[in-house]
Amino acid sequence: MASQYKFNPENLNYDRLENNFRKRFWKAVAYVFAALFLAFLLNILYLVLFDSPLERMMRNENELLKEQYQSLLERKGTVDTVFEEIRQADENIFRMIFETEPAVSVFNEYNTINYTRLKSMNDRQIVYQSAHVLDSLLDKTKHEKLDYDILRIKSEDKAEMLLNIPAIQPIENADLTRTASGYGYRMHPIYKIRKLHSGMDYTAPVGTPVFVTGAGVVEEAVKSGRGSGNRVIINHGYGFKTVYEHLEDINVRQGRNVVRGDIIGTVGNTGLSSGPHLHYEVLFNDKAVNPVNFYFLELSPAQYDLMITLSKNSGQSFD
Repeated sequence: MASQYKFNPENLNYDRLENNFRKRFWKAVAYVFAALFLAFLLNILYLVLFDSPLERMMRNENELLKEQYQSLLERKGTVDTVFEEIRQADENIFRMIFETEPAVSVFNEYNTINYTRLKSMNDRQIVYQSAHVLDSLLDKTKHEKLDYDILRIKSEDKAEMLLNIPAIQPIENADLTRTASGYGYRMHPIYKIRKLHSGMDYTAPVGTPVFVTGAGVVEEAVKSGRGSGNRVIINHGYGFKTVYEHLEDINVRQGRNVVRGDIIGTVGNTGLSSGPHLHYEVLFNDKAVNPVNFYFLELSPAQYDLMITLSKNSGQSFD
């Protein structure tokens, strides 16, 4: 092997390098280990900062499952809301109005759940089965909840009473877009405090006709610039009254007999009101009840679902 030399600047000569194989071997080993260690560190850094294709796929799948679970929770909330409204409708319509027991629940078949099966199911299967059950419940709800109400009502010998019971909306609202605020605790627009809103608000231009929702006698027809503004109260008998507030014009007088659909006034903005609207209440034995349960002669099942949702969305009333 040829000798190797290295220039020495101190004596300006070329010094001969000793051919030390062992030294070069260990130096090479050191380089190899350094390279392997650096590669190891780079690999760890890559794994920390970047996902592998499998990890990216699993992460995307997990995000999708989270979205599906959130959607299921929202749909379950809708089902729970509708079921509660059905229960209240049973109480109000059957027991209070028609003096009979509500129809037997058609949802008992879903009360018993075999949770042990969930242990053998993966996430996709659980989501799919949950969605299927919820969709089935919603579908059954839409087709049955109001149909059986009307059938039970018609089957009872209550024809005369049915003419008097509030059973339609007080203004034209076929697409439900005028539904502004429902029964329940709301923020008062003037006082800015949370208080019970004992009726439903409908937004409409001033002058929009207001209909009486059941036959009865005008108990009160008062014009006022305070509080509830111009107000009409109809006594329907059987313990029921309806209240129409913040009217612009009043077309009836105290003591007059009215039938469902008669125009008793027009929408206004009188009294303590934050905008043109009708405040409508249903009273049973002088106690306010949720008016949403008393549109059963007008709304379809799908509209009833939408009405419930809209009436609960608003966080502030108009009066």
